[in-house]
Formats: sequence, C-alpha cells, structure tokens
Amino acid sequence: MKNTNVVAGVVEVFEQKGFVFVGNTNDGWLRLHGRLTPPQADKGYLCELQLDPSFFDLPRIRLLEIPPELPATVPHLGADGGLCYIAKGTVVLDIYDPVGQSLACLERAAVVLGQILDGQLVEDLAEEFFAYWNGLFCFVDMQSKDLGEQNCLVAQANERSLYFVTDDESRTAKKLKSLGYQVTDKTVLTYRVKTKTQPRPLTSHWPPKTVGDILEWQSILDPQCRRKIHGRIKEGEKKKANGSLIFIESPLMTYGFAVFYDRKNLVRKKKHVDRRDFSYQLKVMPISVVRIDDGYLAQRNIPNSKTLAGKNIAVIGCGTIGGYLADMLVKAGAGTLGGKLTLVDFDYLLPQNIGRHRLGFPDLLSNKAEAMSKELRRLAPSTEIRALPVDVRQAQLGKPDLLIDATGEESLGHWLCGHYPHPTPMLSVWIEGPGTTVRALIRTTASGACYRCLWHSNRRGELRSTVEHPPIILAGHGCEGLYVPFPASVSVHAASLGTEMALDWVNGTYSPALRTRLIDQIEQLATPDCDPFNDPECPLCNF
Repeated sequence: MKNTNVVAGVVEVFEQKGFVFVGNTNDGWLRLHGRLTPPQADKGYLCELQLDPSFFDLPRIRLLEIPPELPATVPHLGADGGLCYIAKGTVVLDIYDPVGQSLACLERAAVVLGQILDGQLVEDLAEEFFAYWNGLFCFVDMQSKDLGEQNCLVAQANERSLYFVTDDESRTAKKLKSLGYQVTDKTVLTYRVKTKTQPRPLTSHWPPKTVGDILEWQSILDPQCRRKIHGRIKEGEKKKANGSLIFIESPLMTYGFAVFYDRKNLVRKKKHVDRRDFSYQLKVMPISVVRIDDGYLAQRNIPNSKTLAGKNIAVIGCGTIGGYLADMLVKAGAGTLGGKLTLVDFDYLLPQNIGRHRLGFPDLLSNKAEAMSKELRRLAPSTEIRALPVDVRQAQLGKPDLLIDATGEESLGHWLCGHYPHPTPMLSVWIEGPGTTVRALIRTTASGACYRCLWHSNRRGELRSTVEHPPIILAGHGCEGLYVPFPASVSVHAASLGTEMALDWVNGTYSPALRTRLIDQIEQLATPDCDPFNDPECPLCNF
C-alpha cells in the first residue's frame, strides 16, 4: 500500500472522530483540529493533533484552549499547550498499524489530560522541574565537593555569556580557551545552600522573577533554606559584588539562580536613609548547574568504580595501539586530580601510519608522543600530560604507579620487564598475527608471570592464543618496508582491552592477569583467560 493511501486512511478515521484536516506543518506533519475529551468528562477541549506522515514518531498534541480552571503550572502541560502524554523511547510504534497506534496515542493523551484536570500527577512536577526552571547553564569546575564561597568567572564569546564557577582559575582558563571564551568579569560571588526538600514549581507566579518571588517560593518548600538564601544575598550586597550565584543543593539535584545588585537603588537607599530592604525587588535569573570538573567527567559513566584520576601512568609506544589507548585512558581520568600521564615514543607519524592511527594528516611528520599529547590536551585541556620524544631506554620515568607497554615489540617488552621489575605494576598489550587476536598481560605480584615468561611458555606450545599458529602475513615493499596488515578496528580492540585492565587494576581486580580476545572467528581460542605464574626458564624472574 502506498504511503499516500495510508495517510488518507488515517485522516479519514480521525475525521470520523470529529477532527478536521487543516494543512501541514513546516516540517511536513499533518495538522488536524478536534476535541480532546478525557474519560467520563462532559466536554472536550479544542486541540491540534500533528501526525508524522511516516508514522515513525509519536503524534504531537497541543491544547488550543487551556482549561481556565487549571493553575498556572501543572505537570505534563507546557506553556504553549503542548501535552506530554508519553515519554519518547518508552514505547515501540507499529508503523504497519498507523491507525491503531495513532488512536492509542490520542486515547492516552485524553487519559493524561483527565488526570491533570483531577489534580493528579502533581508529584511529577519535581521530576519535570528543570523543564520549568529553564535556567541558563552555569558550569561548575570544582575539584572539591564543597562549593563554599568561590568567585565566578563570567566569560564571553560571540556575544554569548557563560558562567563558570571554579576553585582553580588557571585550570578552568584552559577549558575556556579551548571553547574560545574570554573572562570578562570576576566580581560575582557564589554561595551554596543545602535543603532536604526536592524543588517543584509553584502553581502561581512562575517562574520567579525577583528575589521576593524566590523567597516566597522557598518559604513554602523549606523556610530554613529561605532564611539562608536571603542571608547570602545580603552578604553579597555588603561585599559590593556585582552579583551573586546561589546554588541550592537538594537531595537529587543542584539548581540555582543569579541575582545582580542594582547599585543605583542601593546608593539612593543610603542617601535617604531608607530602611526598606531593596533586595526583594532585585531581578533574578534561573541557572542550571552543569558539572565540568575532571573527576565528574571520568566518573559519570562508571559511577560505582574508581577512575584513573590521581595516578602516575606511563604509556610506552604511541603507535597504532598506544594512540587509541592513551585517548581512552584520558577519558577514564588519567592525568587528572593530581595524576600524570606520560607518553614515550621517539618515532614520527608517516603517511603509511595514518590508516590505523589515532592521529591524522595534520600531524604528519610530527613526533607521535608530542602530537598525541597536543591532541589529548585539546580534547581535555586540564589534563596533565608529559610527552617524551625519546627511546624509552634513555627515558627517566621515575616510579610510575602503572607502566603500560603498547609497543607490540617483543624484545623491547622483555627489556621493560627487566628494568621495571616487581613491585612496579606492568601491563603489556599487543596484537598477534594479522589481527587474529589481541592480548594483554598484567604483572602485579612477584609470583605472577611477566611478558618474558609468556615468551618461554609459547615456545613450549603453552598459553598460546589460538590452537593453530596465527598466520604470518606481510605486506609492503621497497622503502616502505614490510609490515603486518590489519585494520584500525583491531588496534581499537587492543586499546579497549588495555583500558579495561587498567581500570580493573585501579579497582583492585588483578585477575585474570592474561586475557585474550579472539578477533578472527575462523580461528579457535586455545587459552582461556587465566593467571599464569613465573616461568622456570625466565631469566628475569629466576635470577
């Protein structure tokens, strides 16, 4: 059935229910006007129904007349009459039953409207608070959990102002610079106030426009919080700040508002010895608090685990594995909160490297360690990264918390095991064959196998990755030299395995120490993940 026939059929069904087709929206949706009648209601309310002609998206429903008996703010009904009757993504639409699904949505909207009219769903206002608050973003870059009293940086770019609260201006300045923003004001104070009450909008006088409105609202929610807020506003006024940001920390969210002092009225007040409190008349601006601190950015996706923040980590090799690995380590918190990420590589990025490297053409002929450091600081400006463009055998690494060998070079890996023995934790990550498997081994104990131990075991046919030896396939010729071909996806697999084991390490999970991921499904895995011990033939572990 052609789509035009389907659309005509759906419109016909709605016309039978009293709706009238009135045209299309700017984005091509069908517009129909009719009445939305709640169950057991005596009358319906004029509404506009908008239907996606492909029937992939939920119908949009907007009341054209707001019931006069409703308060100013109610759940699930926007100021423009838009009715939120079901959360997108919570249902699967049947595109092969457009009539049935569209009628079901209309019926659901009628039920929700009935609940709103009956005064139900009021508790949903707390969950929808930010939809009603609609505040300007205020970015908080605080390493400390205590906001306390801090200066706020007002920054501007392209005539747009943003607010940044920080406990380290130099760190936040790096982030501002990466966004193209410049600081224009440092005279706004910040205050934190705690409450045990969840915010919910008032059903009248919303949103608050003055300090008086804020205090009236908070006196209903939490009178003690209201007194604290008023005190902070007065304190900022006495300190002759241009303005104050008030953060209100509730059990599940932090929100706030900005108040800017009207100095002309304050001067007039002093001249006329007027004892009225002019702060009630000051204008306020809602703000939505958004965290941009390094700890939060790394912790958000692994909320119940430790990150790599605060650790001193060295990555040897910034090639096809090390480049992607360094990127993932930074996203996991490496180089933040007092930690440091050291990248070591003496090699340069050549054209033949680009096809499977984290770096690209703009970094051609650049040292890999320096170019990766520059790229990572662009993505995470406040990260502490040190680039060493030297042979690791001449590098001074000190005592890293974790040493990662991402070179994939066996002989160099053996050298690293000998020069950084236990108790230095060492993680080796490599690719076997033409992308047949990716493997990683971490040594955290004196009895655990090192990378050299694995070499001896493999020579005896033990701890091999696949039942059959990985095929030896070489490509290239002439000046380019021979190389093992495999796509960038294999390098990402290896980097992902390395990151997984680094995160396990920081969370105290050291087993299994040897892990293998089979990439070529034609092959058969020979050794399951395990915890190998020192090999008796290893000269490094049996001296």
